[in-house]
Amino acid sequence: MTALPVAALMMLASGAVHAVVNAILKSGRDKMSSRALIDGFSGLIVLPAVFFVPLPIGAWGWLAASGAVHLVYLVCLIKAFERADMSVAYPILRGVAPLLAAVAAVTLFAEPIGWLTAAGIGLVSVGVLVVGLGRQVDRRALGWALATGTSIAVYTVIDAQGVRAAPSAFSYIVWMFLLLGFGIGLIFALWRGPRFLLAARAEWKSGLAAGALSIVTYGLALWALRLGDTPRLAALRETSILFATLIAVFILKERLTGGRLAGILSIAAGAAVLLVAS
Repeated sequence: MTALPVAALMMLASGAVHAVVNAILKSGRDKMSSRALIDGFSGLIVLPAVFFVPLPIGAWGWLAASGAVHLVYLVCLIKAFERADMSVAYPILRGVAPLLAAVAAVTLFAEPIGWLTAAGIGLVSVGVLVVGLGRQVDRRALGWALATGTSIAVYTVIDAQGVRAAPSAFSYIVWMFLLLGFGIGLIFALWRGPRFLLAARAEWKSGLAAGALSIVTYGLALWALRLGDTPRLAALRETSILFATLIAVFILKERLTGGRLAGILSIAAGAAVLLVAS
């Protein structure tokens, strides 16, 4: 199997696991504390690997930039989940990202994009508009979701360049999670203060599980971005919307309207087109 199909399969798996991580975050009572637990545990899990992977020489600048954007992303993500159902916020924030990432990758780094890939990204974007512009969407929640999607696009493009500049995918993955865990995780824990300790006592098991899954989902995504083109792969990861919708409806017991379903199906169709794009 060539690199591109392998990368596509890795992104599909990444999307499925990502939906589970976000469902755990959404179900937490104190979402910033939950995020601190997730990132903190992921940092602790990968810490021993630092002795077995090379330093990310050539990628330090990309890592620093990605860390800054991830901080913005996580704040926006928390705010979006605090104000909207997962079945509303998740498709918007995940759906707007591939369009912006494709534009940035093509214009800034001259990455290739074919008409079939562009059509798939267009279908994803239409689905986002259908979901996001419904009457039942809180406008402030929509704003946070769009800000989250924009930051996802930015860090995706940054990380695509960073993981290619590093000596190996594993080197970049390990140092990325160390940065997130001991940087952003610590910031969020200190931000919440004593409330973090209360949340940690109640939610440490789910935080540990989500932290481990975070390594799987974004580790797969970073590895795939080292193998293939950013526009197509970034959009393929948005199949997570399908899994997130199933989780939101059947586990979190959220309501799914006909309009939201139509938008999600459009996003799914776009992902299918991207999967077969050459």
